Amino acid sequence: MEQYTLRQYMEKNPDGKLRDIVTKMIYDDIISLRIAPGTKLNVNQLASSLGISRTPVAEAIARLTEIGFVVTHPGQSGSYVLDLNLLDMINLYQVRSCIEGQAAALCAHAADEATVRQLAMLADAFKDSVIRRDIRGMKDTDMPFHQLIIHSCGNPYIVKSYELILPKLTMYQSSMLEFIGQDESKENPWMPSVTFNHTSVVSAIRMRMPDLAQKSMEYHVTTSLSFTTMASHLGDPLIRLRDK
Repeated sequence: MEQYTLRQYMEKNPDGKLRDIVTKMIYDDIISLRIAPGTKLNVNQLASSLGISRTPVAEAIARLTEIGFVVTHPGQSGSYVLDLNLLDMINLYQVRSCIEGQAAALCAHAADEATVRQLAMLADAFKDSVIRRDIRGMKDTDMPFHQLIIHSCGNPYIVKSYELILPKLTMYQSSMLEFIGQDESKENPWMPSVTFNHTSVVSAIRMRMPDLAQKSMEYHVTTSLSFTTMASHLGDPLIRLRDK
């Protein structure tokens, strides 16, 4: 974290309290993995890097602890960024499959042509990024694609439910893509399948086929999870990524 970044956040929210701005900064860095899972947060170090007093940093960490993105460990001093593990990811993706599958089915009924075109553009951009193994490109197009489907499904309860899991889901998505980026094997089994997953979902939505849209989305979520699960014979891949 740097003072320049803090100024950018303050310019975007000139009336915001410093503790709230620092909370947002740390939160953004956590869910994007700029601060790695399991990292110990040093209040003095963060305050020094931002050029501010300890108080707003300590208050920010306390707030992030309240909402579950910072934790304490019995027998250890200090605060740590929430860690990731494969079992938790499996549980989360089971919920994700239900929510996103239903949202895709509803989109096949509710999405207008402009939304379908935007989904198609994101799907094509994601496909190109996967083929080029452009991790940044995948991150920039993957979650926006899924969020657009959620927000276009026409069901406000699905939107609210998704908002509850989105921050942690973003952490796992970023972690998985970073893990994929470390695998230099040209025989990566995830790549051929996922390359066209988004396109398949869009095709079903465009053809107004809700059952196919739901099944295509559920298959996509399951495929993404299976890639990480398949690597677990070497130990939890999310922990290996953190410790790399």
